[in-house]
Amino acid sequence: MTSKRHALVTGANKGIGLAIARGLAKAGLSVWIGARDRSRGEEAVKQLQAEGLDVRFLEIDVADEDSVRRAAETVASETGILHVLVNNAGIILDRKRPPSEARMEDIKATFEVNLYGPIRVTQAFLPLIKAGEDGRIVNMGSGVGSLALILDPTSIYSSVNFLDYTTLKVALSAVTVAFAKELEPLGIKVNVVEPGNVQTDLNDNEGMLTPEEGAATAIRMALIDKDGPTGGFFGSHGRQPW
Repeated sequence: MTSKRHALVTGANKGIGLAIARGLAKAGLSVWIGARDRSRGEEAVKQLQAEGLDVRFLEIDVADEDSVRRAAETVASETGILHVLVNNAGIILDRKRPPSEARMEDIKATFEVNLYGPIRVTQAFLPLIKAGEDGRIVNMGSGVGSLALILDPTSIYSSVNFLDYTTLKVALSAVTVAFAKELEPLGIKVNVVEPGNVQTDLNDNEGMLTPEEGAATAIRMALIDKDGPTGGFFGSHGRQPW
C-alpha cells in the first residue's frame, strides 16, 4: 500500500486511452493500462515505461463480468486503492448502415462495451475509489452524445447519425449524472467528457485532432481539485450542452 495516487484507464493500449494514460503518468500518478489484449497492453506499457513513466498492465475486458471482477481483485491486492478511473474503452461496429438498417446484434454488442462497460467497471472498482480521498471518475462521451449538438446544423456532430453509438453516448451522460448524485457526498466527482473529432481507429483516423489533443479534457477532469465540478459534460471549450 502506498500514498501515491493510482489511476486506471480502460482501453489504454492505443489512441486517446494511451494518451490519457501518458498524461496522468506525467502528472505523477501510477497508472494501470487497462486492455483486453495482453500483448497490445504490455506493448503500450513498455512504450510508456521507456519514457520513464510509472505504468503497469491490467488485463480487463469491460464487456466481461468475470474479467472486470478479476481486474478489480488484482488492483485491490496490489494497491488496495484507486483514485482515478477513466472509462475510455469503446467500439463502433458499423459506421455505414442507417438507423433503419442497424443490426440488433451490433447494437447490443456496442452497448455492452460502451455503456454497460462503464457501469460494470465503475461498480466493480467503486470500493477501491471509496477507500481513497477525492476520487475522480471520468467517462469518455462524445459530441454525438449531446442532443443539442446533433440537432444544431452548425455543429459537426449534426452530420452524424449512428443509431447505437449516438444513443448510448446520450445514455452515458445520464449514467454519469446518476453516479455523480450518489457519490457527491463522499467527495467523489464524476463527469463525462467529449474529446472532439480525434484521429482514432474508430473513425479510420479521419479526425482533425491528435489523440493527445483529444485526451486533454479527460486528463484535466481527472485531476480537478475538491472545488471542481461533478455531474457535468465537458469539452475543450468547457462545459458542453446536453
